[in-house]
Amino acid sequence: MSEEIFDIVNERDEVVGQNTRREVHARGLWHRAVHVLVFNARGEVFLQKRSMKKDIAAGKWDSSSSGHLDSGEGYDACAVREVREELGLEIKSPLQKLFKVDARKETGWEFCWIYRCESEGPFVLHPDEIETGDWFAPDAVTKWVNEQPQDFASAFVLIWKKFTTESQRRGEK
Repeated sequence: MSEEIFDIVNERDEVVGQNTRREVHARGLWHRAVHVLVFNARGEVFLQKRSMKKDIAAGKWDSSSSGHLDSGEGYDACAVREVREELGLEIKSPLQKLFKVDARKETGWEFCWIYRCESEGPFVLHPDEIETGDWFAPDAVTKWVNEQPQDFASAFVLIWKKFTTESQRRGEK
């Protein structure tokens, strides 16, 4: 299998070139990713524990689904693809686009769009990507992130804090 090719972007998230996954990560080049938060009818969020086979944040808890955009791929299409590949979930209606996080150290130099969707599962977890996963009450996730941030991928800590701040601002639980 050939190595993944990512678009390299500038500070305005405009494509300026392409390179391999390995080079993009080794050189800290700005690139693109998505994170999807899947909630059930009880308001719980599904979190994945990343596989120990992952090259970054192995064994850490993370968003329900996340991944890099392939070269030439759009954020929305990538979000749908990642949910299908990692969770086995076929998206029937458009994902809710929540907010964007600019590239920085915590995201691994990725510009990230964050999405939300609802599903009850069950999920078919991709074993090379995900060790396990479970449903958590948002308040429990907030407490866990605040008390033990080392249990999570650094991008998720940043995303979850922004998500809870935005939810509170909108008056959501």
